[in-house]
Amino acid sequence: MRHEYAGSGLTEAELAGDWHTQFDRWFGEAVAAGLPEPNAMVVGTADAAGRPSARTVLLKGYDPDGFVFFTNYHSRKGTEAAVNPYASLVFPWFPMHRQVIVTGAVQRVDRAETEAYFASRPRGSQLGAWASTQSTVLPDRAALDDSYRAAAQRFAEVGQIPAPPGWGGLRVCPDAVEFWQGRTSRLHDRLRFRRTETGWIVQRLAP
Repeated sequence: MRHEYAGSGLTEAELAGDWHTQFDRWFGEAVAAGLPEPNAMVVGTADAAGRPSARTVLLKGYDPDGFVFFTNYHSRKGTEAAVNPYASLVFPWFPMHRQVIVTGAVQRVDRAETEAYFASRPRGSQLGAWASTQSTVLPDRAALDDSYRAAAQRFAEVGQIPAPPGWGGLRVCPDAVEFWQGRTSRLHDRLRFRRTETGWIVQRLAP
C-alpha cells in the first residue's frame, strides 16, 4: 500500500506572505483540479477530560479570522467545543499529495451570520436541521423519518424557515496553519504559519 509522492515541493520563497492567502491559493488549486468536495475537512475536538473525537464536515467559509462550519450546538462536536473551545482541522487533499492542518480556538459566529447561511440552504436541508437531534441515540430509522415529516408539516406554510435556536456556526480561529506537501522518500515539506505575541512567523518542520 506504499505510495511514493513525486510532488515539486513547497519552498519558503513560494509561500504566500500570510496563511489566508496561501490557503486561498491551495484551495483554488484543489477546486480547479476537480477534487471531490475539496471543502471537506476533518474536525477534531475533545471533551472536558481531553478525550478526542473527530469527524468530517464541510467548510462553509473562511477569511483572515478563521474557518467556519455549521452544526447543531448540542451535537458531540458542539458540546465539546463549548466545554473545551479548541479544535484541529485537516484538509486531506490526497490526489495532490497535500494537507492543510489547522489548530486554534473555537467561537460561535453571530446569529446574523448563522441566519444568512441557513437561508441559503436547500429547503430539505433546513428541514433536516429541525428534524435531527444530532448525536443522540435513535431507536430506528423510522424515528428520524417521522421527525422529518413532522418538521415538513410544521413549516408547510412558512416561506422562509428560520434556523433552529440550537443550530449555528462555529469559527476556528487559527493559532497555527501548516501547509504539507508530499515529497519523495518521505522527506515532505511542512511549512507552518504560527501566531506569536508579536505577529505571525513561518517555521519549517521536519517530516
